[in-house]
Amino acid sequence: MAVVALVVHHERDEATATARRVTDWLVARGHEVRCPRLDARIVGLEDHGVDDERLAEGLDLAVSLGGDGTILRTVDLVSTEAVPVLGVHIGQLGYLTEVEPDVLEESLERILAGDHDVQERMLLSVAVEAAAWPAAAPTSWLALNEAVLEKTPSGHTVRLEVWVNGRFFTTYATDGLIVATPTGSTAYAFSARGPIVAPTHRSLQLTPVSPHMLFDRTLVLNPDDEIRLAVCGHRPATLSVDGRNLGELRAGDAVVCTGSEHRARMVTFGERDFHSILKAKFGLEDR
Repeated sequence: MAVVALVVHHERDEATATARRVTDWLVARGHEVRCPRLDARIVGLEDHGVDDERLAEGLDLAVSLGGDGTILRTVDLVSTEAVPVLGVHIGQLGYLTEVEPDVLEESLERILAGDHDVQERMLLSVAVEAAAWPAAAPTSWLALNEAVLEKTPSGHTVRLEVWVNGRFFTTYATDGLIVATPTGSTAYAFSARGPIVAPTHRSLQLTPVSPHMLFDRTLVLNPDDEIRLAVCGHRPATLSVDGRNLGELRAGDAVVCTGSEHRARMVTFGERDFHSILKAKFGLEDR
């Protein structure tokens, strides 16, 4: 018997229908199905709901039913237990997904039979050091894509000091700074004109967002380098990790990023051709 978790996009009817269908399929074959408790309530699978903290315990596979945002949430829930993640494309871009909903049962049969590969991807370790951070709130996270420290929605540019491995680098006057993994190089960092990096590479990319200074290039750093971003002006900055807004930092507060010891483990069927995926997702046709 396998233990399979379903993480479901909350606002897509196809994701809900697929979750119910594949739950019936798995249960009929003697497998255990789990969902995060909120997902289970939303899609009508309350009997399979568990707390987020227990979702990955003894788990064999996590299935993400949605787009790239749902995969980010799935990886966050299960990566510390090295659980492989299958991405099912029920979204828009679907850059991180592997299969379409109509072949999900066939794909699960292959996975349960061991007929699949697992591609490991680097994760970012993110920690906040903030004097006024709520005592009960988390202070560290893992990210598959990126950590972003940027101006508040109604604010002007922020001043952010950058330290690398304990040594001061420079101060940016900018709309924000992005610390991205190779997987995240095609997310927010891409829109800020950062480089595209092969997802199995190991490195950190520090990309400024609309900097008010001549130096506006991305820094590509070693995966075990420690990048410290410190708020040094009177204007506050907001921290987000993989698209989740986590709170506000003020002068003297900092975010520390480095490569994590954990890995995201993505299920694949055969080798993923990175260049073909780029061409398909970004509409790059042969000339």
